Amino acid sequence: MISETARLILRPWQESDAEDLYRYASDPQIGPIAGWPVHTSIENSLEIIKGVLSKPETYAVVLKSAGHAVGSIGLMIGDASNIGLPNDEGEIGYWIGVPFWGQGLVPEAVNEIIRYGFEDLNLKQLWCGYFEGNTKSKRVQEKCGFKYHHTNENIPWPLMNDIRTEHISCLPKNEWKEKINQ
Repeated sequence: MISETARLILRPWQESDAEDLYRYASDPQIGPIAGWPVHTSIENSLEIIKGVLSKPETYAVVLKSAGHAVGSIGLMIGDASNIGLPNDEGEIGYWIGVPFWGQGLVPEAVNEIIRYGFEDLNLKQLWCGYFEGNTKSKRVQEKCGFKYHHTNENIPWPLMNDIRTEHISCLPKNEWKEKINQ
């Protein structure tokens, strides 16, 4: 899928994005709060593109005005999710580089992935999670219509070699339809 919004293009990651990925993913304000280690080199970012960001339904968030990737968004369907979902449900994950915080770009990307998940993939329900303390991610979910569902405490998180508390929110398709038809 390649999709456009007013300010963004969502497209598959390319190996040529490694330098841009490293530029933003090497910032310690991004990865650790999202659950992954800071990128240590362009080569490290290239390996992440090849191994993680090449998975199905994982997209570079490209700011049209910048012309390069500034973040990432993904839709993990069924077993691919981190929270164990049936095959007709998906989990959305996202991040964006610090210079682009506070501009409404992540909600714009998330709303497009929601539309894609419900209209094109016919998913019945979408989920999002955020780790304790990640108030920016919580706010994105609220803006996009997700409602708090439950909290998982004391989750071992091997990527960061720590224990986490994760808050899970949910958006059923029927609630999304009501929201867009208002």
